[in-house]
Amino acid sequence: MKKFIDRRDGKRVTNLNGMNYIMYHLKKRRSESEVYIDYPIEVTNLMKYMDKINKNKDVHITYFHVFATALAKVVYNRPYLNRFIVNGHFYDRNEVSISYVAKTKFDDDSEELMQVIKINEDDNLFKVSDKITKSVNKTRNSSSSGTDDFVAKIGKMPRPIRGFVVAIFKFLDKHDLVPTEMTKDIIYYSSILMSNIGSIGCKKAIYHNLTDFGTNSGVATIGKIYKKEVIDENGKKQIKDFCDFGITLDERIADGFYMIKSVQLLEYILNNPKLLEENCNEKIEIK
Repeated sequence: MKKFIDRRDGKRVTNLNGMNYIMYHLKKRRSESEVYIDYPIEVTNLMKYMDKINKNKDVHITYFHVFATALAKVVYNRPYLNRFIVNGHFYDRNEVSISYVAKTKFDDDSEELMQVIKINEDDNLFKVSDKITKSVNKTRNSSSSGTDDFVAKIGKMPRPIRGFVVAIFKFLDKHDLVPTEMTKDIIYYSSILMSNIGSIGCKKAIYHNLTDFGTNSGVATIGKIYKKEVIDENGKKQIKDFCDFGITLDERIADGFYMIKSVQLLEYILNNPKLLEENCNEKIEIK
């Protein structure tokens, strides 16, 4: 049941330790509280798993589907990652969601459309893949969404009017007065904002800033799969598959230890891809 102190999209956290509150006063803006983690992850087992899964002609799993599912499982297992700070208050988000921007075509001038996918507790890799595929196809076939149209109209306004409208929107956002219908498709109201830059041939994961608008506290980027020579425990050289993963997080929502453990959990899931077939809220213990 929603309390007076809660937001429509989150429940107020009232049992924080003193350091969390002090951190807010030291760094009031999300954009000045960023911690970036650059983490190469071995995906040899994952590639073999995907090759096996995609032999079924009725199934087409992409790396984006895999990482989206894995990140959702991490958020369910590490709930502090689903916290956000607005107007000086800490909140636990009511749901887990993954967002991204889809281009209508792979060229410089094509339109970019915002996508937000809610990940339910009983979703798994196949359900998440189906959600993403249907959402992208629907949006591309319709060319835009209501939110994208609204943003485009504001962007074309004269500068003084545009600035005034954005200022009003930010005020409404700060006080939880933006209609839900307007925020449901905005990427800055999601648990994790993702970008698969490997899909355009970029090997390295890149740093992506957080924004002081909305409630998003984490931005993840995925680089292109590449081969790397490694030395195993027996001193033998082997060629393995790797993917560079980068994530920017609001350090006020959790300490560095919690964040590193979260990334290590992501790595564990990707190295044990059968876990992706289980419900997203299934508890995982690293062995």
